[in-house]
Amino acid sequence: MNSRTEEIISRFEKSWTETFDRFQMLINNGGFDKLIPIRNLISEMRENDEWKHFRIGTSMFTLIFSRSVDFGLRTDQKHIKIETINFNEYEVTFRDADKLYREYIISDLKDVRLHKLLNTLKGTLVD
Repeated sequence: MNSRTEEIISRFEKSWTETFDRFQMLINNGGFDKLIPIRNLISEMRENDEWKHFRIGTSMFTLIFSRSVDFGLRTDQKHIKIETINFNEYEVTFRDADKLYREYIISDLKDVRLHKLLNTLKGTLVD
């Protein structure tokens, strides 16, 4: 593995730790129990080494997956957002700033449509 790849993977891993900790803090201190399934998704995906493929982050209570090397997204970068509407109700979008590619309302984070979107995103270039 070259040093650039190692650096990218290191940044991805750090984003998973920071994002997990953020959701855990919101659950523990803010009483946001509706975020427990999101936190569990992060944990399950981390156990399956998915942290090697994505940078994750938050925007308020929204979980964001991207292939961005750097913190923050440029307008042309594709990303997936999972927004908790209610307990077990999520809006999932796959987009860049200008275009919406897919949008779903799902009740289970194991929904095949979410995992297909993650696989599609995984197939895009890291940038």
